[in-house]
Amino acid sequence: MAAERGVIAMRRFGVIVAFGALLGMLGGMLTASPAVAGRGPKWQLIPARPFTLPAEFCGFKVRVAFPVHKQYLKVLKSSNGTVITLATGPARMSFTNRNTGTTITRSVSGPGKGTVFPDGSFLGALKGHSASFLPPDLAQRFGLPTVSVTAGALTARFDPDGHLTSLSLRGHVLIDVCAALS
Repeated sequence: MAAERGVIAMRRFGVIVAFGALLGMLGGMLTASPAVAGRGPKWQLIPARPFTLPAEFCGFKVRVAFPVHKQYLKVLKSSNGTVITLATGPARMSFTNRNTGTTITRSVSGPGKGTVFPDGSFLGALKGHSASFLPPDLAQRFGLPTVSVTAGALTARFDPDGHLTSLSLRGHVLIDVCAALS
């Protein structure tokens, strides 16, 4: 049950913040595969598939692709039921305005850490360069762009029901993707 809550919480977090290869945001399209030589035991490669953000995010559809993606994850379980997921590895994400064809590409290598607590609450912590996707209401609530690449520590907390309770950025927005593609 704790593992199932962990998966649900990871998916909810993924809807808000791109974590590694956008865990969960792709609605289950990502499946971990065995690690390749060089990363080590218990690390799994996270394949990533391109997807299109609806126009609600930027005022136009945005195609998101992964020209470089060698992100890995490792799941750690503690005896008290806490599940920690680590994500690391090189990644670049491209964003394309579907109307104009304008494309920008940025590093989103993270790393990231997700913690699902026994009560089902979730803490997601990203560092380095990370992609962030926020529905317009949450972007306004937290004072961040709907689609951006950030630098620094981005932390999100969710209650056991999956509601975002806090989001903070100790760093800065490198690029407001929607503005750059407009």
